[in-house]
Order: sequence, then structure tokens, then C-alpha cells
Amino acid sequence: MKWTNADDVQSGRGDPSATDGGSPDEGGDDVHGAISNLLQDRELIVVSNRQPYSHEYEDGEVVVEPPAGGLTAAVDPLMQRLSGTWVAWGDGEADREVADEDGTVALPPGEESYRLQRVWLDEDDVEGYYRGYSNRVLWPVCHADLSKVDARPGDWETYEAVNQTFADAVIRRTPGDGIVWFHDYHFGRAPRLVRNARPEAFLAQFWHIPWPSWDVFRACPQAEAILDGLLANDLVGFHTDTDCRHFLEGVEVAGLGDVDRTSGSVLRDGQRTYVRSFPIGTDAAKWAERAGSDAADEFWAEFSEENGLTDRRMALGVERLDYTKGIERRLDALELLWEEEPDLQGDLTYVQKVSMSRQEIPAYAELRERVEARVAEINDRFGTDDWQPIHYVDDHLPREALAALYREADVALVTPTRDGMNLVAKEFVAAQGADPGVLVLSELAGASEQLDAGSVVVNPYDVRAVADGVRHALTVPREEREDRMERLRTDVEGNDVYAWLSAQFRTIDRIRDSREATDELLT
Repeated sequence: MKWTNADDVQSGRGDPSATDGGSPDEGGDDVHGAISNLLQDRELIVVSNRQPYSHEYEDGEVVVEPPAGGLTAAVDPLMQRLSGTWVAWGDGEADREVADEDGTVALPPGEESYRLQRVWLDEDDVEGYYRGYSNRVLWPVCHADLSKVDARPGDWETYEAVNQTFADAVIRRTPGDGIVWFHDYHFGRAPRLVRNARPEAFLAQFWHIPWPSWDVFRACPQAEAILDGLLANDLVGFHTDTDCRHFLEGVEVAGLGDVDRTSGSVLRDGQRTYVRSFPIGTDAAKWAERAGSDAADEFWAEFSEENGLTDRRMALGVERLDYTKGIERRLDALELLWEEEPDLQGDLTYVQKVSMSRQEIPAYAELRERVEARVAEINDRFGTDDWQPIHYVDDHLPREALAALYREADVALVTPTRDGMNLVAKEFVAAQGADPGVLVLSELAGASEQLDAGSVVVNPYDVRAVADGVRHALTVPREEREDRMERLRTDVEGNDVYAWLSAQFRTIDRIRDSREATDELLT
């Protein structure tokens, strides 16, 4: 669903779309400067659950943990240029010590060019808002896994209360003409609360996980309240056109607003909300740099020697240990492949890199037990004295080490049962060298809408299809691999994280310009 060829947003002819993200050669500095010009000195407030910097204790001293990557690393330089405010949960053990009485600290260290407004949450808040409603209700609903929904009494009330706490922090920092940019499913109610207090502010939100069809989303006990909260925004962004379509259809079926499909917008109580797809990208240039670094070479030399990977082919999986990532079915597919292709025993090794996540939630702790048991079972079945089929890595790895794994993998397995985008697929592409591997990609990952042409696309629920996908990937001739990777690289580099940033703020600028023109006509 695209809205193109236009110059008037209100009439539906405008195109605040993700395709206008700037030149593929436009670097981070250029994009941040362009956004600064678009905002015209208006205050920008970024709202996220996780903070860009945390303060921790190390050997009795307070140390600063910098952005780990992804969203925080991309937005941090923008905030430094704009001198705005970032509102986030202060979860570092030394955060209170360095913040002022209002919970604010100037960042980054040594430059102090913008403010981090920390929101303090107690254990009950975290349990109900984060571990509870966000990750036991919204996460499984949006990933269409209703068997995992656990709507515990009291979690919704805590979620609303914490949204109010964040909204209060935003309201204190937001002038009448400010721009507030919310991130993700943790803030399904905060936009409505801010809108009530700051009716003239521009509110935008990017929803980083999938948005399901109404038949699925209606399983959320507070579905209409979440929709009402999001419709307080002037702009709601998703990764894919499919997500946008599902959202508009849900609003229409629920009767919560007048949906204009021509402009891709909703009118509710006099407030128009535009809905657009902005496929998030990675910092492709940075991943290529990491893959070519001495640190990557050193890691690979040691890792391959320790794990018997020298002169063997490698398949790779990298993800959080989450039930949406398709790890269990992937292990079943690899077991089937080794069973049916005895020649691959001793030749193909699978490296599964996981990051532990949300282990306080039973569904995640149980998943870990099942995955680790399956890895042990498959290793016992096929392993020999000099070869282990699966290497399970749950240690933290620096990004140069991940880049080395991406670079050296003959096959990358990205097979989530549902994913908003999946940046691992794009990181793998960005890190490839002269002799590239092949991407086996789930058709249910948001990335498949962009990367399907150069990938081996599979249904992640079909164990046979995944096994056949790996089998096919291992037989692709080098010339075809190079051609596939060139197509993928063109997309990943041309639609990187900076293009994602640029597209959203250009869209914000267009919507604001349209509304100002309309206001002039009315006066």
C-alpha cells in the first residue's frame, strides 16, 4: 500500500512515505543536519522504554554505558545536534546518583548537548508494565501467538499508570509546538495522555513490532483502548505496508474513526492520523567496516580453531532467545537435513548465537530449556569425536565478532515465525565479502517484503521447506551467490537506518506544512 505522486497531504495526494529517505549515499551527518533543518528549532522529545546511556557501578566508581547500537546509536547523534530531550526508564544501578532532583542528566558525557529525562519505576511497575502487559499481552498478540497471551489481573492498570508517568514527564518537557516521537508497544496509551495536555504538539510513534489483522488483535482485552491511544498521534509508523493495512482495517472494523484509504489516514474526534510504512534499516557502512576489521579477523581465527570450523561449511543463526524467532523448528529442519544428507555430517556446522531475554517470564524460561535440550539431543545423535553439529553460543559477543560470524557464514538462517522487520538479515548482508553466503529468510519476517528477490524464502512453520532451503542454499554456485548478494546489498545500503530516520522526519515536515496551510485557509 503506497500513497505517491502528490503535493497535498490533506486531500490524500501527499506522499509522506518511506520511499523518500534521501540519497543512498547520504551519510549520518548529512541526514542529522537535514532533519535539524526540517524541525526549524522546534523541540524534539524522544520517548523510549530503554535509555540511550546508563550509569553503572564498576569497582566502586560510576561508569557510563554508551548506546549499544540499533535505535539508540542512530538517534543519539541526532539528539546531540538538536539539543532535545530523551525520556526513558532509568534502570542503571547508578542512574539516580548522577541525575538531578528531577531525574535529568545532561548527555553525552563531556559534551552535554541534550537532556535525558529518566523515569523511575519500582519493581511492581516493571513487573506489571514491562514483564506483564507489554510482554505477556501485546508482544504475543502482535506476533499472532495467542497461546502465549497471559492477561494477568492488574497488569493493564499498571501499564496505564506507567504510561501516565511517562506522559507526565513528556508534558513537563514539551512546549506547545514541540515534536514528540514515541517508540514501540510500551506506549499504547501515552500519546492520548499527552494529546489531552498538549493539543498543539506534533505526536508521532513508530511501532517496532508487527501489527496483526483485527481478528488477531481483538484478542487483546484492551484492543480499543490501545487503538485510541495510537490515534492520538499525528503520524503512526510501521515497518511494512501489510502492518499499515491491518491497522487501518482494525480501526475501521472497530468503528473508532473514519478511514480514508486514499490518503492512508484516520479521522477521529477531529484529529487526523496518518499511517505510513518506514522499513527500518541498519547502519550498513558500519557493519561492513566491522566485518573488515582486524578485530573480526582475530576473533574468527580463534573461534574457528576452537570449534573445529576450519575447512568446514557453516550455517548461522543470531537472535534473542524468543519464541517468535523459529529456533525450535529450525533445529528440527537441520536434524532432518543431517539425517537425509549423510555427506553433510562432518561438513556442515550450525552456530546458534542467542541473547538471553525476559527469563523472568515462564514462556521464555521454558523455551530456553527446550532449545538447550534439543541442541544436546542433536549433538548426541550426530556428533563424532572430531565434529559437533551445533555450537550453541550464549555469551556476549562484541559487534566485530558478530560481523566475523556473518562474514564467514555460508548460510544465514533467519526464520522467525513472525517479525516486524529483523535486522539480523540486513546485518548479514552488510557484512558480506567477496565470496558471499546465502540468506535463507522467513516469508513471515518484515524483511521479506524488501529482501525476497535475493534470498531463499521459506515458510518457517514448514520444517521440510526450511531443510530444503538450507540444502538449496548450500548448492548455489558462486556467480549466482554474488548476483543475489548484489541485489540484497543494493537494498540494504540504499535503505539504511539513516534513510529510515530521514523518511520519517520528511513525512512529519509534510504533514505539518499541510496543516499550517489548511489553518491559514480556515482563518
